[in-house]
Amino acid sequence: MLLIDDERLALRYLENMLQDIKDLQIVGKFQDPRQALEEMQQVKPDLVFLDVEMPEMNGIETAEQILRYLPDTDVVFVTAYEDYAVKAFELNALDYVLKPVQRERLQKTLLRIQKEKETKNAITPSGPLLHIRCFQSLQIEVSGRHGPETIHWRTTKAQELFAYLIHRRGQPVRKDLLLELFWADVEWKKGYAQLYTTVYQIRKTLDQLEIGLKITNCDDGYLLEMSDVSFDVDAWESGLRKAPPITNESVIEHMRLVELYRGDYFSEYDYMWAESERQRLRADWYNHAAQVGNFLVINGEYSKAIAFYLRMQQFHPHLEELFFTLMKLYDTMGDREAVEGQYNSLTDMLREEFEMAPHADVREWYKQWKSSK
Repeated sequence: MLLIDDERLALRYLENMLQDIKDLQIVGKFQDPRQALEEMQQVKPDLVFLDVEMPEMNGIETAEQILRYLPDTDVVFVTAYEDYAVKAFELNALDYVLKPVQRERLQKTLLRIQKEKETKNAITPSGPLLHIRCFQSLQIEVSGRHGPETIHWRTTKAQELFAYLIHRRGQPVRKDLLLELFWADVEWKKGYAQLYTTVYQIRKTLDQLEIGLKITNCDDGYLLEMSDVSFDVDAWESGLRKAPPITNESVIEHMRLVELYRGDYFSEYDYMWAESERQRLRADWYNHAAQVGNFLVINGEYSKAIAFYLRMQQFHPHLEELFFTLMKLYDTMGDREAVEGQYNSLTDMLREEFEMAPHADVREWYKQWKSSK
């Protein structure tokens, strides 16, 4: 381990206290954090005790450098101010101890560090194979476990922030952007404190799940590190790109792709930042489903086509063309009651939602259909 404190007496006090504990080796002690950072590149300590209040380069800045270049090194803050605890956790430091350092508190910290290491060693290096669902709701599927799981978050803000990091797919996200998105109506100091607390909550939840996801600090923001992770959205879009033209032989595969769309992107949560992606994916799904539905109609598969268009209507309940298509399909099948049901539903929807009547073409078709029966 390595010790950093600009106060010589405090540094010696901490050293003496740690030397009384067995199985510990101090590889360096420094009053200058910059000198310590240079030495760390050579000795690569597994643990650093770091004073927070130092001139020129404080402990927070030093910790950011340590965790950037030596991410496997554990950091424990030593501070006279408990307010720094939030920042310590935001930086993913393992713990903090208050000055004057108490032997019992120090031993608890070291015991906690040992347990953390044992937990990490128990997890396979590659982590579990993970599949993340974003259609409709946020769920995870872990290889070797039964079925999709919904993550239970401590707060809705933690859930939304995690979903946003998933949305950004391995791209670093600046803290100021997160403040604008999630705490725009909060004074910036309180906003930062809430951001740090929320990130800490997410980190603790991910650690407990042991699913191989980790939030790291990246410049002035965060990065959600993911390995062995797949996404239902990516798999679905890849399937669309690779799918062959719709034929009698390939129509089953195209119908499967339509069914893979379980619901709109994060639709259960109605996140505003997801709306543009939600609209894009919904439009892609609709265009593809319409092609499949049209193929079924051309090939006389009217019952399958009706089922298809009814599913499309669930996601697009305000599209007049879907009502009209279903009216004509039900007419082809000789289902008079269903034709009238679709027309009446269309009329009610347009009146209630838009204060308007069906298009003239639809009204004319329906009038002629009624007179011919």
